Amino acid sequence: MNTLQDFLKKIDLNTLAGPVLIILVLAMMVLPLPPVLLDIFFTFNIAVSIIVLMVGINTREPLEFSSFPSVLLITTLLRLSLNVASSRVILLEGHNGSAAAGAVIESFAHFLIGDNVTIGIVVFIILTIINFVVITKGAGRIAEVSARFALDAMPGKQMAIDADLNAGLIGEDEARTRRAKIGEEANFFGSMDGASKFVRGDAVAGIMIIVINIVGGLIIGIVQHDLPVAEAAETYTLLTIGDGLVAQIPALIISTAAGMVVARVGTEKGLSEQLLGQMFANPTVLYLTAAVIGMLGLIPNMPHVAFLMIAAILAGSARWLEISAARRATQPAEIEVLPPAVLDQPLTEVSWKDVQPVDALGLEVGYRLIPLVDREQDGELLRRIRGIRKKMAQELGFLVPPVHIRDNLEIRPNAYRILLKGVEVGSGEAFVGQFMAINPGQVSGELQGTPTTDPAFGLPAIWIDASKRDEAQTLGYTVVDASTVVATHLSNLLQTHAAELLGREEVQALIEHQAKEAPKLIEDLVPKVVPIGTLQKVLQQLLTDGIHLRDFRTIIETLADHVGVTADIDELTSAVRTALSRAIVQQLFPGEQELPLMTLDPQLEGILLQAVQSKGGGLEPGLAENLLANAAEQSEQVENQGFNPVLLTPPALRPLLARFLRRALPQLRVISHNEIPDSKSIRIIAVIGGSKS
Repeated sequence: MNTLQDFLKKIDLNTLAGPVLIILVLAMMVLPLPPVLLDIFFTFNIAVSIIVLMVGINTREPLEFSSFPSVLLITTLLRLSLNVASSRVILLEGHNGSAAAGAVIESFAHFLIGDNVTIGIVVFIILTIINFVVITKGAGRIAEVSARFALDAMPGKQMAIDADLNAGLIGEDEARTRRAKIGEEANFFGSMDGASKFVRGDAVAGIMIIVINIVGGLIIGIVQHDLPVAEAAETYTLLTIGDGLVAQIPALIISTAAGMVVARVGTEKGLSEQLLGQMFANPTVLYLTAAVIGMLGLIPNMPHVAFLMIAAILAGSARWLEISAARRATQPAEIEVLPPAVLDQPLTEVSWKDVQPVDALGLEVGYRLIPLVDREQDGELLRRIRGIRKKMAQELGFLVPPVHIRDNLEIRPNAYRILLKGVEVGSGEAFVGQFMAINPGQVSGELQGTPTTDPAFGLPAIWIDASKRDEAQTLGYTVVDASTVVATHLSNLLQTHAAELLGREEVQALIEHQAKEAPKLIEDLVPKVVPIGTLQKVLQQLLTDGIHLRDFRTIIETLADHVGVTADIDELTSAVRTALSRAIVQQLFPGEQELPLMTLDPQLEGILLQAVQSKGGGLEPGLAENLLANAAEQSEQVENQGFNPVLLTPPALRPLLARFLRRALPQLRVISHNEIPDSKSIRIIAVIGGSKS
């Protein structure tokens, strides 16, 4: 007894449900079933088909019902098993009358056929044709095309996910989930394409079964049971048609559910909301339809009552929609009414409260972009901005100030502005409900839409409607929504201006955070040895050079060793960069043992060192122009070879060349000989020459 209880505890009933159901379905094809069990199973089949239809109607996107292909196969097997079981009973017991195969078959036969067998046969054939030719064939075609487009669009969707991940808009877990969803979507439509073949085969089998049952019943009734031909034909045909209708009606319901699932366009609304919101929400459409139906109703010999009644209902509905819209438009806004005591108070003097501080980071949006940043409307951009700040904190090593968002009626409705300390550093346009298709340079076709330029990276792009999203991804475009466009632009600008975002307050917060992990180090060095002002300037220099601040302990210790020797920020920064050499090289050349580098022509290098020593870091205009042109040419060649353009210079030249080249060639990074770890080897892939002029 204990052994049996332990065995039952180990069994998961949920895992047994599927195998037991399949075994029962297959057993019905072999084992004879009494009419009572047939009635129960036929009723269960009808109930399951209705459940599947209701689930299909309320599914917002196909993947919410990802088990549907399996359900389709199981329900098809169930119907075929019931057909076999009922056919056995009809042929064995049909001579006893119309109740021989159970009450369900008899009820369907009498209710839908009545006393005319011919009408029953015609109705059955019509239902089968509708299921086979129209619904099942259409659903299979939609699934086939959807599977093809899903496979073609996978590269574009993967690029969009990678773009969101690199911009910090999503995390690794969400990216992994979205990649899995793309694969599941393609597998789902492929499975639906195959599963629809079972339904089509079931429709063909239904027609063959009805013919076999009628012919076999006539032979058995006449030869074995000595029934008159007319009685045998009526009895067996009645039972066979009833059996066919009991099986085909659930098949028709499930085929309808299959068509609705594969034809669904994923939105945030259910089918009922979509139908009411898209078909019956425009009064003008209802008025025009009412006018056309009304004019048809006035034609002689037309059913005037039906046409005019429908026209009146449509016109009344349109009028009701207009009245409802007018009420919503004229509904007074909630205005705060101040009590008389407040209104009678004298004006207060101007104080410091009237001086509005400048926000470190600001985002202004036109009124059409308000839904993106409205908390009550679950603004997607708000979540993306939080993701950007989190990713930058993880990458840069300090917390970026919050982004203050406000609407601005003075800018264009679809425009936005990104402000740094009250000054605009970037702007663009975004269209809610549309998608930006970015051309990465390898697309296979053209799109119809509004041409534009990606504000973050300057790539050619097109604003397209949501209906063209899959087409754009199939052609190789990277497709992103309006909130992603703004968020990526903001993320790019924050990376560019990271040094300006690191103020004294952020440095103090960074010190306090580090003090929790290394309290003795901070207490002994900051600000006793390393002044906060010096620390801030060095950290800003590192951020300007694209170096993160995560190794804060090494930065503090290096500054403490050198701040007593020199107060020059460039020299202190060079010392810190040397201490962080492994991190710098890892950031520029991850996993590389041999570093592909650019270098200066020895003659040019000597001229630049001489210029630094004699003129305090200034460059002659001719020399600067030639240097910049040659550096741009060599950097482009290095990028075409698939390498990051990195220039190796003597330590004395690195600060000068980094400042000089940063503005015109932001992709070109400059490192010194001191920043190459001993464990790494170098390979010169390009040499920058120059003129002596």
